[in-house]
Amino acid sequence: MSDEKKFKSGFVNIIGNPNVGKSTLMNMLMKERLVIATHKAQTTRHRIKGILTGEDYQIVFSDTPGVLDPAYELQTKMMDAVNESLVDADVILYVVEIGEKRLKNEQVFERLQKTSTPIILLLNKIDTATPDRLNEAVEYWHELLPKAEILPISAKENVNVDLLINKIKAIIPEGPQYYPEDQLTDRSERFIVNEVIREKILLNYQKEIPYSVEVVTERFKEDLNLISIEAEIYVERDSQKGIIIGHKGESLSKVGKEAREELEKFFDKKVFLKLFVKVRKDWRSKENDLRRFGY
Repeated sequence: MSDEKKFKSGFVNIIGNPNVGKSTLMNMLMKERLVIATHKAQTTRHRIKGILTGEDYQIVFSDTPGVLDPAYELQTKMMDAVNESLVDADVILYVVEIGEKRLKNEQVFERLQKTSTPIILLLNKIDTATPDRLNEAVEYWHELLPKAEILPISAKENVNVDLLINKIKAIIPEGPQYYPEDQLTDRSERFIVNEVIREKILLNYQKEIPYSVEVVTERFKEDLNLISIEAEIYVERDSQKGIIIGHKGESLSKVGKEAREELEKFFDKKVFLKLFVKVRKDWRSKENDLRRFGY
């Protein structure tokens, strides 16, 4: 009999309420800053795959939008991505904060309770919790999801993340290598550009502005030493366009500078970035616009 190790592969989907650290966890698992992460809720809008390949395994992670009760069509599309992730997973990573109570969408939580898919419940941000609070959380979640394995982690501080990868490797089945070993994500370079620009908008503007924004890369041309990018920032109202641009274009220039610097790190190449701001009224509630933007 051969001692050769069998190759294992599987799909691992990350779900949880907004702002519990799913995207931070994804980046730590991948050891790459693959998805945007901010302190603001609803940073993640799309389902984004991260592909982690080792000598004898390939784990395909999916970061998903935060679970919520949809208030408009964009949020409905975001929840569709979450519901899909409950169907096609070999393992579900359910991320919660210490002290958190259930998901913000009761139907999704009920599906979690009934699923036969293995669940690893991750008690995140343990670096901010006392031992007593941690023990209370373990008891609380064990009662609600008795089949789930509970693992305390800190995604930000990289506590128990390697242990989590080992646990996933033990669960996923034998299977083929679905993606080339050097591929990190299923998303295009243009998508990465869109998300980096949107992250800088989330960090630089307040209130409703970041949630009214969509970014589309219209031109991405890569030469030997330079990537030239033109991207359009869409808002819902004329007043929002003025806020995005700012006095004498200063606000937009700041976003462009920060995004360019981030993209140069990611692509390891000089980047020329040109931004335009356009109005597409109430795009978050219009099916045609959402389709155009990839939802």
